[in-house]
Amino acid sequence: MNYADYKRFDMLNGPGVRHSLFVSGCHHRCKGCWNAIAWNFDFGFPYTTETEDRIIDDLNMKEIPISGLSLLGGEPFEHPTVLTHLLSRIEKECQNKNVWCWTGFTFEEILLDTEKRKMLGHLHVLIDGKFELDKRDLRLKFRGSSNQRIIDVQKSIESEQVVPYKG
Repeated sequence: MNYADYKRFDMLNGPGVRHSLFVSGCHHRCKGCWNAIAWNFDFGFPYTTETEDRIIDDLNMKEIPISGLSLLGGEPFEHPTVLTHLLSRIEKECQNKNVWCWTGFTFEEILLDTEKRKMLGHLHVLIDGKFELDKRDLRLKFRGSSNQRIIDVQKSIESEQVVPYKG
């Protein structure tokens, strides 16, 4: 897996001060995508053990309280095995961190794929659905288009139906 960017101290992609990993590779290719350069799976930098260790260390920094990690793309669910490993480490090695993820897949589509479902189980909030240019609304918080949903993942898995995130 490659990643397009890693931003420390991001306050745009989820609540609080977070770190954000922008993975490379996306088959959705949504018209009007703001990060189309990350569609290419070879774009950016190789994701290594050192990259993962840095993310874990950054999440555990003491100087500034970090709320969690945001996964964006590209398409995070193009890399479920690699990211599930990272998310498992976050659960074990980092206290009180939440993980938000943006995807072009719907929650229902993710549930149909075993590897994607494993990754989903480690997330707290999912913003799902492809970006649709004709439904773009710059007033929406954490979403680009009105078809996208902000989902409380753990409550949705528990109830077996989509539960909107209440914040």
